[in-house]
Amino acid sequence: MKIAVAQLQCKKGDIYNNISNHIELIKIAIGNKVDLIVFPELSITSYEPTIVHEINFTYDDKKLNIFQELSDKFNIIIGVGLPLKTNNGINISLMFFDKNKERQVYSKQIIHSDETPYFTEGKQQLYLNINNNKIAPAICYESMLEKHHEQVFNNGANIYLVSVAKSKDGVEKSYNLYQKISTKYTSYVLMSNLIGESDNFINYGNSGIWNKQGELMCNFDEKEEGVLILDLLNNSTQKIRK
Repeated sequence: MKIAVAQLQCKKGDIYNNISNHIELIKIAIGNKVDLIVFPELSITSYEPTIVHEINFTYDDKKLNIFQELSDKFNIIIGVGLPLKTNNGINISLMFFDKNKERQVYSKQIIHSDETPYFTEGKQQLYLNINNNKIAPAICYESMLEKHHEQVFNNGANIYLVSVAKSKDGVEKSYNLYQKISTKYTSYVLMSNLIGESDNFINYGNSGIWNKQGELMCNFDEKEEGVLILDLLNNSTQKIRK
């Protein structure tokens, strides 16, 4: 089984350009026989809280159909970040497209205080069960909180898949913490981050993969676009630039 995390630069609110960039990286993953690829937080719109009440998505939004088509054709699970309009408000969500299946959604359960004017919290943890692996998605801020780690690992997760939009300071804190998580819970940790400007900060990239011993297996720098691939069968990684 192979899992990929993407790193890319997105343009504020430019949905069609951002989708095109996603497709380019998905095709790289397909060419390398990846089973699951995940993108950064709010990757379809870029991390831009101030625009989400004007630019957001519904569960069955047709603009996202291309991801289902790629999933069906190439048997790959695709997770993209987007603001999802629900009955309770707008969630920070990952929407997963799996071959010939209904869309699955994971929405950030613990949002930062800066996000509360724009977003509401998700209510339930999603797990992806693939080839005897139980994969727990997490979105940015909540991945820094022990109560989220305990929730997912006590429920049997063995892979922590984190989608973020983080600055340099946020990345540095994450590196220290994800190393500790992977060691404490004997789990792989994978982080997908944006690069470039969004909201009022600069995303610092440095997407990475940590093994069960807390070792950083591979990562990008703050400028590269591409995919990092974890091959679970061989306990190896690949770094493929766009």
